[in-house]
Amino acid sequence: MKERKVLLVNPNQMKPPVTPVALDYLAQALEGKGFGVQVLDLAFSADTEGDIRSALQEIDPILIGITIRNIDDSYLASQDFCLERAKKIIDFIKCHSEAPLVLGGVGFSIAPEATLAYCGVDLGIQGEGEEALPLLAYILPKASDLHPIPGLIWRKGSSFRKNPQRYLNLKGFDLSRRDAVNNLRYLREGGMVGFESKRGCDQGCIYCADPVAKGKKVKLRDPAQVAQELENLYRRGVDHFHTCDSEFNIPESHAIQVCREVVRRGLGEKIRWFAYLSPRPFSKELAGWMRRAGCAGIDFGVDHGHPNMLRALGRSHEPADILSVSRLGKEEGFSLLFDLLLGGPGETRETMKEAIDLMREASPDRVGISLGVRLYAETPLFRQLRMEGPGRDKGNLRGAVEENRGLLRPIFYLSSALGEDIDDYIDSLIGGDVRFLFGNRKKVDRNYNYNDNSVLVQAIAEGYRGAFWDILRRINSRRGS
Repeated sequence: MKERKVLLVNPNQMKPPVTPVALDYLAQALEGKGFGVQVLDLAFSADTEGDIRSALQEIDPILIGITIRNIDDSYLASQDFCLERAKKIIDFIKCHSEAPLVLGGVGFSIAPEATLAYCGVDLGIQGEGEEALPLLAYILPKASDLHPIPGLIWRKGSSFRKNPQRYLNLKGFDLSRRDAVNNLRYLREGGMVGFESKRGCDQGCIYCADPVAKGKKVKLRDPAQVAQELENLYRRGVDHFHTCDSEFNIPESHAIQVCREVVRRGLGEKIRWFAYLSPRPFSKELAGWMRRAGCAGIDFGVDHGHPNMLRALGRSHEPADILSVSRLGKEEGFSLLFDLLLGGPGETRETMKEAIDLMREASPDRVGISLGVRLYAETPLFRQLRMEGPGRDKGNLRGAVEENRGLLRPIFYLSSALGEDIDDYIDSLIGGDVRFLFGNRKKVDRNYNYNDNSVLVQAIAEGYRGAFWDILRRINSRRGS
């Protein structure tokens, strides 16, 4: 009997390259259901069209799955619509294969119907694909009923039908193998490799697309499986990692269990990893276990330093928590990045200055400044603006304001109260302080946009490893700035 094969494609060609973790997980799920899998990873391709032709000549896939990680780079200054490049790849595949295409991934799941319409594709899976994709590969050749497939979106006439999503019991899925993607190459050219300990986010941030793309329920993986995944990667030569969780420390008890398992396997002294964390909760117990497990740096999503703005953004922590996590993080020896999100509803120059002043007081190793809040459909912020009416808030919008179905193209909220020269004002606040990374700056070594960042690409080629922000920190430290 001819082996039924699925082709999984990564069209993301951003530099430095970012690990397509989902393809590793999906490959293991598909193979567990008896399908053959081939990964076409175009991140390193010097001849995209030639590599696509070769892959399609090598196998005759029954289904082609394409992961969309980024719709755009989420930066107001650049507004790089990455999906446009992915569409060209999708169009080329459609011209050279009759196999059905299905889109998925975090970026796709933010605006699935709009992405399908833009790319001219009839099938997509919103959310987790480990159950849905093998089921689709089994059902589709039989032209059977598509309704049982969770999260499936398919074209029916001139519109799309959408099946409800079904949360996976991740503890029942073994995703630890990690051998479908060339992760060692991602370490060498991307500086690190991603991994998940959980999915979903139940926090109340009004702007965030993670609950839309990954679900509003936090789904925990078995800590032993997470540690096994890291061990499998380490045995293949990978020793620098970054969490893909929305917040590694929510819930804190699970984060501690993961760290305990990593320590129990003797990996804590062999690997280095970085994590996204919320400022709350962050106990001394968690910090200690993270250090013992090999964590070297933490990216805290602090968002702001003014209490009114924190409340407006839907955050539960206070300025005092920011100072507290900075003290504890330094005591434990972590490198620290605090992420600021400036320009949201209610922002003024005074609230902005207070945020910068608090960052100076907290004094993390680096502060990343994002100016302008990327708007996504189905978020509380978008619903709030829609309720207020398009005319009222039009002056606060930047980017693709008109004819932007599903907010697919880059569009940002930037408080009009800040004035037109807000970039210069931020520059005046941070001055020559190298701790501040500002994506609108012309100084490339302080550019906070990781999309096609030549400084990072060069540094990784020279042997730097770890989180991108920490690589920038070490570059500046080497230069004495």
